[in-house]
Amino acid sequence: MFDDKPRRLTIIRDTGDKVFRGTIRAGGSVVLIIMVLVGSFLAFRASEALGVVGWSFFTEQAWEPDQGKFGIAAVIVGTILIALVAVCVAVPLALSTSLFITEYAPRQLRSFLVSIVDLMAAIPSVVFGLWGFFFFQPFIVPISKWLAQYFGWIPFLAVDGVDPTDPLATTTVYTSSSFIAGIVVGMMVTPIVTSIMREVFSQTPIGEREAALGLGATRWAMIRNVVLPFGQGGIIGGTMLGLGRALGETITVYMIISPVFTIQPHILQNGGNSVAALIALRYGESTPMGLSALMAAGLALFAMTLAVNFGASIVVARSRSGAAS
Repeated sequence: MFDDKPRRLTIIRDTGDKVFRGTIRAGGSVVLIIMVLVGSFLAFRASEALGVVGWSFFTEQAWEPDQGKFGIAAVIVGTILIALVAVCVAVPLALSTSLFITEYAPRQLRSFLVSIVDLMAAIPSVVFGLWGFFFFQPFIVPISKWLAQYFGWIPFLAVDGVDPTDPLATTTVYTSSSFIAGIVVGMMVTPIVTSIMREVFSQTPIGEREAALGLGATRWAMIRNVVLPFGQGGIIGGTMLGLGRALGETITVYMIISPVFTIQPHILQNGGNSVAALIALRYGESTPMGLSALMAAGLALFAMTLAVNFGASIVVARSRSGAAS
């Protein structure tokens, strides 16, 4: 009788392969260690503030650490609203741009457009902040007023204390809003999201493209039935990466937004806040208790960003393009 057990295969790796594997493992381990150290540092420094206010830290809107009354309810809501506006702006722009570059742009123009998009991702955030505050904001205020006038019946588009139909009403109520900050942040994250989507769309199997076109499909039908389903992982991954980038944006939001420490659900109305902008605003003047409270806010933002990125990685891994890569 012969033994039917599978034969064990021995893999012989050369020196270069061993060095490469060791370097990759060491790099991945260092990243994980740094993340754990950052989280541990924030948790340690935030323990004093969290020990004072307890669970009310997540429900309190005011920010008065020296009075023992502080929380992140208002700034977390503001952070999420700004990030959602940014994603709503960035994803359609990035999807359209990436599809144009990969599917419609002439070959001679394609490399130039790729370089332009990559260069836009390298523009400092302070430049976007200055551009948004001094140049872009005056053009958005009339749009905010129009949205409040015709869509003010939607709760988050309503504006308190002003009649949108009054031509003599002040327009300052529409400045420095979460809507304007979100649009500028969306412009910032668009190049990053575009690069990810473009890279995934370009990896669509050429055989499936040609098969769809050979069966008589138009170019748009081929994109809708072949490219977009294949690139679903890239779309989701790019969106989530842009969302994580928008959640942590600091300088742009700090320069545009008018900080308030109450929950402001009306995105068109003056006033708002974010966790990152709060840290930038109060870090230099904080007492030891105030600094501990800021560390607690940073810990909450750190945990929220990790949750978004891990959720995105799980979705991407289950998609076709993510599994292939």
